Amino acid sequence: MITMLSAPSNLGLRPPEPGSVPGAAKAPEALREAGLFARFAELGATDSGVVLAGRYVDDDAMRPPGHVRNESATIDHSRRLAARIGAALDRGEAPLVIGGDCAILLGAGLATVRRGGIGLVHVDGHTDFRHPGNSDECASVAGEALAAAIGRHWPAVADIDGLGPSFAAEHTAHIGHRDDDEDLPEVRGILGGVFSSADILSLGAAHVGAEAAAVAGSAYWLQVDVDVLDAAIMPAVDSPDPGGIGAAELTTLLRELAPGAVGASITVFDPDLDPDGRYARLLVEILTEGLSDLGTRVQRP
Repeated sequence: MITMLSAPSNLGLRPPEPGSVPGAAKAPEALREAGLFARFAELGATDSGVVLAGRYVDDDAMRPPGHVRNESATIDHSRRLAARIGAALDRGEAPLVIGGDCAILLGAGLATVRRGGIGLVHVDGHTDFRHPGNSDECASVAGEALAAAIGRHWPAVADIDGLGPSFAAEHTAHIGHRDDDEDLPEVRGILGGVFSSADILSLGAAHVGAEAAAVAGSAYWLQVDVDVLDAAIMPAVDSPDPGGIGAAELTTLLRELAPGAVGASITVFDPDLDPDGRYARLLVEILTEGLSDLGTRVQRP
């Protein structure tokens, strides 16, 4: 059984402009308004409520070196989100976590590693692999979440409660980057599988999904950043880019991956960039069609 869980956090994103606040925290309620929760309820899903994040602060002027933006609040939210995800897993449910920004992956990783560990399929238009070993610009966990999840970041975010890494690199597959991703060479040398948006378009979404699932193993977490979609189709994200996939490809990819996932997280939709709700409605269709079989073919941790 699927259970819906809202995680309206924007803590891992850079401010759109100095002193402002990213809009991604509004995504769960915007998608609820567009019918997502009702559609899943019709499929038998339950509602596990909301895990609220702490206050977002544009702390660039005061943050000391060696720390990410909103670090304490991010760690606190990750722990509380992990507890809620873990409770769902312990009930035999498949949590569908609606974020929020990509930093919520830390909460999913913490929940699953506490239960023995599983694989990861990371669907994202970017590799999210910036870390202290390859950049002097580390600050935003949303652009560094995959690196943190496999233990390649400062311990505060990569080794929460001494349990890192959350996912083994060899059982982690990334899908969806553009060919000009600056961290691609490093990612290819570390992860068990790496597939670009061009691979999806040339090889087929079902084929890529099956290859990624084979890397991740018999049980995995599914992280989906909606900026994997082409910017012309989904501009309502923090970092829209051309060269992405279409709605049909993402739906097929999710349909292939959902049954083997113990749970999933959906991130970086920004309702501030969707004033008439058209992109929220598109996501409702993609997610309902693609994730209706979430967790149906897996042994949970």
